[in-house]
Amino acid sequence: MTTRLIYFAWVRERIGMAEEDVDLPAGIETVTDLLRWLKSRGEGYGHALQYPDVIRVAINQEHVEHREKIAGAREIALFPPMTGG
Repeated sequence: MTTRLIYFAWVRERIGMAEEDVDLPAGIETVTDLLRWLKSRGEGYGHALQYPDVIRVAINQEHVEHREKIAGAREIALFPPMTGG
């Protein structure tokens, strides 16, 4: 199943694209697994995800924790921490 990954702010800048469609490999079950796999995909990904604990994630436009299962996700968004003002 194809999943759309969307990147925001400096995550997008470091990876070098705003979004991509990927077929996730077997064994990618949680957000943590996804971040680990993405980090291994190349230098830009590694740089963007060097501190995965600070990355915020939304699955199908709903904020989730890193332990969340991603089965059936149509869209996963990754973005840096945000502050309000």
